[in-house]
Amino acid sequence: MGAPDDELKWIHASLAGDADAYAELVRRYQKMIHAVAYRMTGSMEDSEDVAQEAFLRAYERLDSFRAEAKFSTWLCRIAVNTCLNWRTRESKRENVHKKWAADVFEEGGIAIESAPDAVSARVQAALNRLPAKQRAAIILTVYEGMNHAEAAHASGCTEATISWRVFAARNKLKRWLKARGHV
Repeated sequence: MGAPDDELKWIHASLAGDADAYAELVRRYQKMIHAVAYRMTGSMEDSEDVAQEAFLRAYERLDSFRAEAKFSTWLCRIAVNTCLNWRTRESKRENVHKKWAADVFEEGGIAIESAPDAVSARVQAALNRLPAKQRAAIILTVYEGMNHAEAAHASGCTEATISWRVFAARNKLKRWLKARGHV
């Protein structure tokens, strides 16, 4: 049970560079993919981002669609995998925030009294205050798990520069979180 003929036409036209054809596929399945993403993320805002990312990934991989199954099934699988990847990134982000908060608490001899979501929000707010290059260095090394050489390559700078940015960013984060009494 493969894809209907109209879907195959839109797929072939999309592969030939017809943006309107892919837009028709998106329109046809937007509600379904958004619903899947919402159920997986539990957040309207996150589900919109995840659904958009799923459609982008589907477009990038459209040439791998073999029409052995329905296009909606293939697209749904991409959406679910995108959601799972999102959940992994979110979990990693939350764990990093908790670790930073715990480190600052421990250094300051302060008891953790904030709810985990509040702590995460406070750490994220402090992270957002960092200069863009320092924030990027933290995101690449801590959140994405890159070593300093990989982060340097991704940032277009030297490894020493990444090391300095990470060091400076961590110190600022600790200082800001302590000073504001958040952690």
